[in-house]
Amino acid sequence: MRKFFKSLFRLLKAVVVILFLGGITYYCIDKIQEKNNLMDIEEYSPKSTLVVPENIIKRAKFPFIDVHNHQFDMPVKDLSKLVNEMDSLNMAFMVNLSGFRGLYLRKSLENIEENAPTRFGLFLNIDFETIDDDDFAEKQVALIDSAVAAGVIGLKVYKSLGLTDTDKEGNRIQVNDPRLAPIWEACGAHNIPVLIHTGEPASFWKPKDKYNERWLELRQKPGRYRDPATNPSFEEVMAEQHAIFENHPNTTFINAHFGWMGSDLDQLGKHLDQYPNVMTEIGAVLAELGRQPKRAHQFFVEYQDRILFGKDSYKVSEYYTYFRVLETEDEYFEYYRKRHAHWRMYGLGLPDTILQKVYYKNAIRLFPNIDLNLLKH
Repeated sequence: MRKFFKSLFRLLKAVVVILFLGGITYYCIDKIQEKNNLMDIEEYSPKSTLVVPENIIKRAKFPFIDVHNHQFDMPVKDLSKLVNEMDSLNMAFMVNLSGFRGLYLRKSLENIEENAPTRFGLFLNIDFETIDDDDFAEKQVALIDSAVAAGVIGLKVYKSLGLTDTDKEGNRIQVNDPRLAPIWEACGAHNIPVLIHTGEPASFWKPKDKYNERWLELRQKPGRYRDPATNPSFEEVMAEQHAIFENHPNTTFINAHFGWMGSDLDQLGKHLDQYPNVMTEIGAVLAELGRQPKRAHQFFVEYQDRILFGKDSYKVSEYYTYFRVLETEDEYFEYYRKRHAHWRMYGLGLPDTILQKVYYKNAIRLFPNIDLNLLKH
């Protein structure tokens, strides 16, 4: 027993020494970094000394329809507060893509009908992992039929389809799995759009090194990394998505997030030329546009009838940056989320005719039942 306590004492002594030396080491490193002005990239936030005109816009020039929003508590949400925030932004109508299905969907529709019937639209969400059921297609088509009859205005497909959704055998469900074809056809028959988010930015598949533009995001959100050894390639999942656009020409698709082609607008232009049944939206890709204002301006002119306003995550102050990029010609201003863009933004200075199309006119073609009185200006 004595030997045991002696050994335990030595072990504890060694642990204390190690902790003490470790603390001294970290203290010395911190002091050396401080002395040499070394810091982590997340700490580095220089204030620009550039003196240029600034136009902070907290209200859009025209009423707008946000076609890409998520309100996950819609069944119980106090819509009066949300409507007041929308009014302050000049948001005429919000599309909540997270309508889900069943009781959640029903309660969401009831809340909207009772408290703000003209201001919100809901999209349906489908559980693709029941794809092996014998009556899968029949059930999903019936679900779409009943949801549209209840007031749903579209179908939202999350990125899990093509990436993480699996069948009963654990096999990845491809975006263009033929068993899903009746779903796309049913949406076309009801004349409701399918907003589909496929894949992730291509950088999420690339090595997490100093050359990766999204390195900071992958550091802060490591779960977003797509290891090529265990995931389908970016090219593979996007090709699957494009296949359903081609195979279902009578269905309107909204390719979310500029189809992850915001950094190559020539490619996106060819994509839209190839698939006339596809629209796109700018949610979560504003940072790509704000660093190429001349090319982006030209793209908006060329494809002004195919672009919708979308934001994705909801935070009032973040809309201000969207307005500033779209409406002004301001130079070298900050984006609101460093991990998305460590570069600065430049305004596109879009003319009113194009702003009106992006803000609401293009969306009205997809959602003709929106109250037009909301869009008066």
